[in-house]
Amino acid sequence: MPNLNSTIELDFKKFIRWWKRELSFLIPDKIKDLLSDRRGTIVVCPQGAQFGISYWSGGKEDVLGSFDRDESGISRYKEMLATDEKLAKADLIFRLTRKYAIQKEISLPSAAKENIYQVVTYELSRFSPFSAEHAYYAVKILDVVNEPGQIRVMLILTAKEVLDTFFRDIKAFGMTPKFVDYDETPNYFEQGEEEYNLLPEGLREKPDRTAQLVHGGLAGLTALLFIAALALPVWFEYRAVNELQNKIDSIEKEAKSIKALQAEVDGLVDETKQLLDKKTERPPVIQILDTLSKLIKDDTWLAYAQYSSGQLQIQGESPAASSLISVLEASDIFVNAKFVSPVTRDNVSKLERFQITVDIAKGGKSTAEKMDDNLGDNVGIIE
Repeated sequence: MPNLNSTIELDFKKFIRWWKRELSFLIPDKIKDLLSDRRGTIVVCPQGAQFGISYWSGGKEDVLGSFDRDESGISRYKEMLATDEKLAKADLIFRLTRKYAIQKEISLPSAAKENIYQVVTYELSRFSPFSAEHAYYAVKILDVVNEPGQIRVMLILTAKEVLDTFFRDIKAFGMTPKFVDYDETPNYFEQGEEEYNLLPEGLREKPDRTAQLVHGGLAGLTALLFIAALALPVWFEYRAVNELQNKIDSIEKEAKSIKALQAEVDGLVDETKQLLDKKTERPPVIQILDTLSKLIKDDTWLAYAQYSSGQLQIQGESPAASSLISVLEASDIFVNAKFVSPVTRDNVSKLERFQITVDIAKGGKSTAEKMDDNLGDNVGIIE
């Protein structure tokens, strides 16, 4: 269960290492080789009277063999370097085994993080069988969940006498190690982890400032090109937008006059449409229902009626549903009468169930109105 009382610390260096490691997946290998001065790593491990040597590149190990710590072994090693250019350019790590080094996980107060090496130096005799004068040591902060106010670190150390002896032997081979580490806690440079080094400052290889300057210049140039690739399209788009805006401003007056004319035209169109709609207006719903009630006989009854968007839909039962189509279309109001579902017979009432839709004609007279007109004509004749 996580400790909710623990303090959240933001390690900026750790974030940068993680960010660089994630971005490295997006960079092609050829560009990585151009920007990086690393050409693989030679790992040398002591094996009694021999040195076991392997070559690491891209996370893969290539075992080169075991070399005696004498003149014959030195000759074999130098001959191998002369025949393989990648080995001559590779970094070199001297890796101690359990026989020659020890490690111990210890807990320290969080306040010791800023000067952790000095704190371990002062307490080394309490954490190990060595004093600070008789050992080479390094500390590595562990990425684990800590107790409140505490940090966990790994202490790796070896006796000075042991490492000094090995250093004389590897110098005889012509080797210049950049790092000395422990095989149970190796450095993973390709993963971007924070490294440690048991090799004291006085014995470390002096960095080649020229190579660093060249690679730094290439990295800076690449960064500038990347920024330019991002900025130039934005600049071109900005100029294009300004040109378009100038053109828009130049025709803005004409656009306003055109909009005014368009508004007048729209007003005339609306007035004309209203006149046309008034002329072709459908009869009111009350007239539709009145006409329908007069057309439908007493032996037919409706269970449902809906009027929407100029169309009337009715459902009901009738002794002869098929005759309703002709009855409805005989009116000037109703047109295009049709069944929208099959006619079925009710087993109880023995009537035919129907569902009919009919369109409402525009500007027509109902059958009732026609009957009233005919009746008025007849009355005139009688008189």
